[in-house]
Amino acid sequence: MTLNRKKFLNILLSLSGIAGLGAIFYPIFSYLIPPKISEPKVNSVKVGSASDFPNNSYKIVKFGRKPVILIKTVEGDFKALSATCTHLECIVQYKSDTHQIWCACHNGIYDLNGRNVSGPPPRPLTPYDVKIINDEIVITSAG
Repeated sequence: MTLNRKKFLNILLSLSGIAGLGAIFYPIFSYLIPPKISEPKVNSVKVGSASDFPNNSYKIVKFGRKPVILIKTVEGDFKALSATCTHLECIVQYKSDTHQIWCACHNGIYDLNGRNVSGPPPRPLTPYDVKIINDEIVITSAG
């Protein structure tokens, strides 16, 4: 009878130890290997009224989870490019005085077509298509 009780206590303590280790290591593994979050598939985004957008200005908009820079040039043309610098993924901005796209992190400069002009960015910015439908600006994936 005492041998059975001793076995029972050993099994109970072993299970408690395993449960304790699981309670400690499960949050650590969950933090190190986060679950995959599916990204919403976005094909187009309505940005606003074209007539309310002044010339030589820009706006950062969300295209799904990705930031996109929408620029209205001095001539009134719209350009949409990925707003993430290809160097270290900083958010770029439009410099209205030089008519260029600028990354403030490491002074990377792109032209209005997204080509990297100077600085450390290794690749051009990804272009998006811009359509004006009934005075509404619609950004769509290029291609």
